[in-house]
Amino acid sequence: MDAQKVDMFIMSNNKYFESHQVGAIRDRLLEMDESSWPVVQTLQFKDPTTALIVSLFAGQLGIDRFLIGDTGLGIGKLLTCGGLGIWAIIDWFMIMGATRERNMEKLQQSISA
Repeated sequence: MDAQKVDMFIMSNNKYFESHQVGAIRDRLLEMDESSWPVVQTLQFKDPTTALIVSLFAGQLGIDRFLIGDTGLGIGKLLTCGGLGIWAIIDWFMIMGATRERNMEKLQQSISA
């Protein structure tokens, strides 16, 4: 894989991943076959900042969890009104990390596929 392509991908998408994962992502993309590159380039990642904003305004309804694909947790928050508000407040601090983790899972699935 071309290092310049990989570096451009990393520069334009690094906000979607944890900073400690970026080096491993770069190494993994460099090892990847050239034929898989178009799939990786078309991936749409969830923005952690958007997830935080949604969590602040609609976290008690579980919309933040639905947004990142955690349907089960979203239903749980919806049915319990955000764990009586406690779970919603905890998610204000955790949702950005959870979003980045989901983005990493999505990238790993596309690379290994």
